[in-house]
Amino acid sequence: MKESSEVLARKYRPSNFDELIGQETISQTLSLALDSNRLSHAYLFSGLRGSGKTSTARIFAKALICERGVTRQPCGVCQNCTLALEGRHMDIVEMDAASNRGIDDIRDLVEQTKYKPSTARFKIFIIDEVHMLTPQAFNALLKTLEEPPAYVKFILATTDPLKIPATILSRTQHFRFKSIATNKIADHLAHILHLEQIEYESDALEILARSGNGSLRDTLTLLDQAIIYSKNHVDVKTVTDMLGLVDPKFLTDLFGAVFAKDYGQLVEYTKILEDYEAEMVVDELIAYLKERMYNHDALFSTLVLDRFFRILSDSKYLFSINANGSFVLSLIFFKMVEALRIKEIDQMIESLQKEIQRPAIEVPHAAVAHPKPAEELQAQPTIQTKEEIEIKIEEEPKAAPYSIINPHVKSFEELIHKIGDRNHKLGECFTKSVTFVSYEEGILSWESCANEECKQILKHGYTVIRQLVREIFGFETQIKGLPCSKAMEEEEKKNDLIPENATQIAEPTATHPHLIEQPTMLLDQSSSMIEDAEISGSDSCVSNCSQSDESAKEINGVDITDEPMVQKAIELFEAKKVTIQSKI
Repeated sequence: MKESSEVLARKYRPSNFDELIGQETISQTLSLALDSNRLSHAYLFSGLRGSGKTSTARIFAKALICERGVTRQPCGVCQNCTLALEGRHMDIVEMDAASNRGIDDIRDLVEQTKYKPSTARFKIFIIDEVHMLTPQAFNALLKTLEEPPAYVKFILATTDPLKIPATILSRTQHFRFKSIATNKIADHLAHILHLEQIEYESDALEILARSGNGSLRDTLTLLDQAIIYSKNHVDVKTVTDMLGLVDPKFLTDLFGAVFAKDYGQLVEYTKILEDYEAEMVVDELIAYLKERMYNHDALFSTLVLDRFFRILSDSKYLFSINANGSFVLSLIFFKMVEALRIKEIDQMIESLQKEIQRPAIEVPHAAVAHPKPAEELQAQPTIQTKEEIEIKIEEEPKAAPYSIINPHVKSFEELIHKIGDRNHKLGECFTKSVTFVSYEEGILSWESCANEECKQILKHGYTVIRQLVREIFGFETQIKGLPCSKAMEEEEKKNDLIPENATQIAEPTATHPHLIEQPTMLLDQSSSMIEDAEISGSDSCVSNCSQSDESAKEINGVDITDEPMVQKAIELFEAKKVTIQSKI
């Protein structure tokens, strides 16, 4: 006749504090209390099922009654230790409060406390699942628990300490048992299988440990089942089949299809996953991503992991409204593919810089007049005659036809397209009125010939235009609006018909250097001058702005840290890094 086998949870129950798994803090505290003889009359052990509460209570009781004295390491060979280990010591009373929860049961227990222990040093009462006692039973126990005889010790164990009255909690030393870490459970399983001489795979033990949810007893029960199902060879395939989980290799292939953006293969994998519970599949995907993160997989960057986890978290809500599992899984995988298409901010900036920093191609372009510094104008004030100004206007060259395609023309066309996408009417006026001239040294020059209606539209939409220019040509790009060449020709013809005394020549000053280039007409202003004020705005001035007007200066994002207020803030907060952002 074959001998009956014992389940692993009972066969390998810890018999001393050194064998406790995952409760080092509690075992050390109780051991020091035993060695220093600083003992309480009542203890409360709370925690997850299978975390070692009852085993710790039995070890502690055995340490209290050992014939060699109160010690953290009972001998295990004396009569008291042997009887305690076998669970039949008369002075160790174990009570299940789930089945003996009434006031009469507690009265019988209190009656037993009146009698001294028969053979041991203490009389120990272990009450398991103490939270199941009725309020009347708690009240009956209250006085005895507070002031028991010197030879009585109470050890209470529970999985739900919140249901225990505060009057009971205040009369006990409370030890909270934490859930056992997965790696410690896996190591303990490997140790047991070595003793049992059973072959195994480490990945299979990790799956079992994870399925136990921090409970060692639950995990050992699953290990018993896996040993039987796998015929004494615990491997990944048999464990996943037994638990109804997804094979990790399948998950690897699944994420490979996600990164390859293979929609057809993802549909096939989704059909395979219909045999599994959808919520369990999502949990397995989260566990897989967690493992990839801990293994520092280069394929799964932090941003990708964050996006995938958000997608999986959002799917939990769909399950709560009873959405179809197969549909939810398909949606998860397709959203993951789309999440990979989104570029990171650094990648967008890098690609934008590559577009901006192209090899320069020399193209013949109209010469741009640069005003002299204000200091030179103050040092050498001159007055030009009408004839000299007219000669300058006549000599201003027109844009020559390009023999080589300017690479920035394409960028300007992209700017027109984006403006049209943002505002159709603004884009129509910009396309009709504004003409690209040049882009060099961070200055974008264009010529504008807008009518009155378009001037107003361009004036109100200039902030959007400036932001799009910075996105396409670079953050530090400045805009220079040139006068309309057609309007200047018309003004020149009108000037020939106006008497000489009707024209006033502007005298160059340090604050208005641009008056050198154009005359101020008494009869009618040049449309290009109005346009420069309305379209280009004070924020886009490069060469035609007053240097004395502080409100007309464009704030340079790079130099803003030189402002006294910003410098004071940096000094006050001891800032190590300053980030400058542009807002529309």
